[in-house]
Amino acid sequence: MDRYLEFILNHYILSLAMAVVTFLLIQEFIDTAFKRFDSISPMLAVQKIDDEKTVVIDVREAPDFIQGHIENAVNAPLSKLSEQLPSLQKYKKNLLLITCQTGTRAAAAAKLLTKSGFENVLILTGGMNAWQDEYKLPIKITSKNRVVSQ
Repeated sequence: MDRYLEFILNHYILSLAMAVVTFLLIQEFIDTAFKRFDSISPMLAVQKIDDEKTVVIDVREAPDFIQGHIENAVNAPLSKLSEQLPSLQKYKKNLLLITCQTGTRAAAAAKLLTKSGFENVLILTGGMNAWQDEYKLPIKITSKNRVVSQ
């Protein structure tokens, strides 16, 4: 026990880093265990969009959305998503495919939507970067964005 204490005192930065990494790993395991949404690759997303009554919700800001988005996607920026939840209620029975630029904001949006009672939520793995660059899937470029009506 004395050796551990001596090691911690001599290498306090290393010990602190170990404690932080351990905490973050435990937090990630807990988040993953209680997560109520899944990720889906762009190719599987195309099948879902074709087969089912899927609503694509793009949580990027309007300028990014206008530069290119999935056909028939609805723009609901993450910064305003909590305000737009009442208008999204009409999609509660639909499968929701959430996308952003890289997939990071989509996960936050999916967490908010599942907490609000949406049950069929998927996030697009890799976001629009994967959709366009890796899978070379088509995008639509518009001069206006289709936003959720309030």
